[in-house]
Amino acid sequence: MAALLKEVTMQGAALGDDGVQTVRYWLYAPGERAWMWDRFRECGVMGLAWGDLGDLAACASKHDVQQRMLEAFPSHGSQRNDILAAWQFVSEMKPGDVIFAKKGRSEIIGRGVVTGEYVYDEEWTQFPHIRKVDWTHVGNWNIDRTLALKTLTDVTFDQELVKRIETSFLDSDDSVDIEEATVVFPEYSAEEFLKSVYMDRDQYNAIVGLLKTKKNIILQGAPGVGKTFVAKRLAYSMMGVKDVSRVKLVQFHQSYSYEDFIEGYRPSGAGFELVKGAFYSFCKKAAEDEENDYFFIIDEINRGNLSKIFGELFMLIESDKRGSELQLLYSRELFYVPRNVHIIGMMNTADRSLAMLDYALRRRFAFVELCPAFDSAGFHDYCEGLGNPKFKDLVRVVKSLNLAIAEDESLGEGFCIGHSYFCNMKPENCTDVALASIVDYELVPMLKEYWFDEPDNVCKWTDELNEAVH
Repeated sequence: MAALLKEVTMQGAALGDDGVQTVRYWLYAPGERAWMWDRFRECGVMGLAWGDLGDLAACASKHDVQQRMLEAFPSHGSQRNDILAAWQFVSEMKPGDVIFAKKGRSEIIGRGVVTGEYVYDEEWTQFPHIRKVDWTHVGNWNIDRTLALKTLTDVTFDQELVKRIETSFLDSDDSVDIEEATVVFPEYSAEEFLKSVYMDRDQYNAIVGLLKTKKNIILQGAPGVGKTFVAKRLAYSMMGVKDVSRVKLVQFHQSYSYEDFIEGYRPSGAGFELVKGAFYSFCKKAAEDEENDYFFIIDEINRGNLSKIFGELFMLIESDKRGSELQLLYSRELFYVPRNVHIIGMMNTADRSLAMLDYALRRRFAFVELCPAFDSAGFHDYCEGLGNPKFKDLVRVVKSLNLAIAEDESLGEGFCIGHSYFCNMKPENCTDVALASIVDYELVPMLKEYWFDEPDNVCKWTDELNEAVH
């Protein structure tokens, strides 16, 4: 578990999410047709079945849970939903999270706040995987929405559903007040941004100014320049706090559609229902909180069919069109993009498989080039703090390699290697093995792709990189 925590911490730091706490919302079925509900409610707990799995606290990854599930129930198919539910219950759910207990596909029977960590309690025989819960609301509330059949579902980002359920409690005759879990959003300033992102203040101020006036920017650059890290930290610095509830990250791909982004019909038990997409829900949330800025981040923005994804909203994202209404395709609802919503796109300039962005997109976004920051004062201080001569040698070779890449007519500066491959290291883990791993499993495979028809170049730079770390 220690290794897992270290990995999660490093991932959080890499994404700019370290130090952030937030509340997650869960739909939960207390047994089939809620047959265990009364007992769970009386005992102040929630539980999962699958006693044959044993104590899941020893599972370091979802893969470990999967192995146990397949060994215990080999004839039950892939069991993808059950595996995810078990893993989330053990490792992702935490005290302070809100639980909506459900019965069937449309009935909420209780609300609670998680108060305890995961425990394996054999006294619960059929439901030995236990967490303590303070059940604040008990009753029957019909929700005008088809609920998932799964045992456990994370609905944190389905703001429409969460609001609908919470409103039903407030509108009821229940005398118990809703106990909101404490959410801690660490303060985050421009100064902290500049300490962790290798960028000078003038460039930072220019980007902030663009985002405030243009509303939409695209961070583009070579692999490893830290586009995602910069995007999130930029949002946090403009908000003044690491408020993840006001930041939404999605990734575009070739199958991503208008239905995923805005709204569309999805199969349900009764046929089809109209489901709101990520951007629609985010804009609605921002519209109810106009005093604060909201940031919608799109990774790999150039991988999607943008005119198809944005649909009629392509016009409304323009800064001077904010607040103007258009009728949506399916619901015919009048919809607008709030002025406090900022869109940050990211694109990898080294991806040769993608077509150039069309003029319609370029007209609506300001483009910011992020370059490798090996020569920045911040990276120099970071390098000195590690105190590792081999690290310095490796950086020196990579800088020379970048010059060769930039001068190559078939590549260019957009293919240079970024500094983020070498970030988030501490003196204690900046070892020969760690540096060799970066070379062998990240840098060399990239060079083989760059110079697939020039093996001599690959061999030359592979040798120089290896010489630096051995």
